[in-house]
Amino acid sequence: MQKSILAFLSVLFIVWGMTSQDTPKDYLKADFHKQRRDELRKLLPPNTAVVLFANAERNRANDVDYVYHQDPNFYYLTGYHEPNAVLIIFSEMQTDNSGNHFNEIFYVQERNAKAEQWTGKRLGVEGVQSKLGFDMVFNGKEFEKFPLDFSKFDVVSFVDFQNDYRDKSGNADLFDLIKTFKEKANYPSNYNPTRNQLYAMISATDDSNSDELAENIAKTLEQHPELRDDALLNAYANASNADLRKEVKNMVLLVQNDSNLDSSVLPRAMAQLREVKTPEEIKLLKKAVEISSVGQIEVMKAMHPNMSETEIQGVHEYVYKKYGAEYEGYPSIVGGGNNGCILHYIENNKTQVGNDLVLMDLGAEYHGYTADVTRTIPANGKFTPEQKAIYDIVYDAQEAGIKASVVGATFKGVHTETYQVVAQRLMDLGIIKEEKEAKIYFPHSTSHYLGLDVHDAGTYQPFKPNTVITVEPGVYIPEGSNCDKKWWGIAVRIEDDILITENGPVNLSGMAPRTTEAIEAMMKQPSPLNAFKLPELD
Repeated sequence: MQKSILAFLSVLFIVWGMTSQDTPKDYLKADFHKQRRDELRKLLPPNTAVVLFANAERNRANDVDYVYHQDPNFYYLTGYHEPNAVLIIFSEMQTDNSGNHFNEIFYVQERNAKAEQWTGKRLGVEGVQSKLGFDMVFNGKEFEKFPLDFSKFDVVSFVDFQNDYRDKSGNADLFDLIKTFKEKANYPSNYNPTRNQLYAMISATDDSNSDELAENIAKTLEQHPELRDDALLNAYANASNADLRKEVKNMVLLVQNDSNLDSSVLPRAMAQLREVKTPEEIKLLKKAVEISSVGQIEVMKAMHPNMSETEIQGVHEYVYKKYGAEYEGYPSIVGGGNNGCILHYIENNKTQVGNDLVLMDLGAEYHGYTADVTRTIPANGKFTPEQKAIYDIVYDAQEAGIKASVVGATFKGVHTETYQVVAQRLMDLGIIKEEKEAKIYFPHSTSHYLGLDVHDAGTYQPFKPNTVITVEPGVYIPEGSNCDKKWWGIAVRIEDDILITENGPVNLSGMAPRTTEAIEAMMKQPSPLNAFKLPELD
């Protein structure tokens, strides 16, 4: 009997070994995540403890959850893909009661054979130590017992909670970990992260520059009804001179001294870190972008008027999976005709795209990093004169925006370049009469950061080398617009992913055709999907 058990375990070990070997080899390494934690410490105030929780598991329906996706900040600092975990990072080395020195503690999901039979193997304490390179690792249930005194720190920084997590059966789930933290850190029931951020801004603002901050606080109070009764914020916003604002500032400093909780230091530091990509990150981003570009190319070859929006979406996402991309970076947008005028249209349920333009805004997520590539193509393979006229406006605007995407430039500067092209050319066509009217048909900004999030974290300061942004002007003329009917239902967006370098912008998604001529030529190419026939269903 013992020999049988040993034989079975040997086979099981071999199978597990084969499985572990047959996985991607280009994930970020443990050293990357450790180096990111070390860089974070450099940005923290002295005597700071950072507390960061894994993402919540979210319910889809009944007893089915959505596919789990880790919080990008948590993944960036750990490489950990599992839920129910908390990471604590200290700005300086700590010493426990046994004389052990540490500057981080990681509480993780405990190994559980019964659960793993259903949902897969967990790393557990030993796995996190050996594979992710952490030294001080505990099961989540140990968090409650660990003698960690948060009151001794000048700053305890965290990302405030969105209350979108559930209390599941058992202990040491995310609900329990957050509850324990709140108890240990004396988290007040009326804590408000926006108030905390505004207080921090008041404390850090020089008295001579307080006018602009007072205006911004007044606007924020209009947008946040829950803060309108805050006496200090109202006093600062309504103070008639700098001397009065200085008095309010002194009172804010007293209030801040009563609590060490902070929800601004960590997001601000993570924005600085994630804005500029390392070579390892650029490699993964480039892979995600190229996968997405191939998806656009294959759809161009396969497109015909009888395709549905859902089928088009499926071709894109099949290409992503074929290349090993784990997810889509965001809900796929496939809008035929007037549907393209809905900026975040995700229903994708039009059964035939006909002879309309089809706006396709999709991006593969590869090992955590997401692309964001948009192409707009004629379903029948040929642009009409009206479609081409609008398309060429957007193309020329994008060319101006990409050219402006250089080190030291700003998002506002890039948008100004694209907006001016769109405005002038729409006036030339008689669609608008004044430049300011262009925002009716070009209602969104031109660019955003790209990385672990499709709208990635960043400082929104002048561009730095190795930053990745999008450049995505668009013109959308919905049915019923105040212009000639021949323009109605035309929607065009062209979006590319741009790496900012010292030598100028690099278009990472340039392999997907952008000009009308190149698109029409690609759409004449044969598609391997032409031979893919499925049986008719009732």
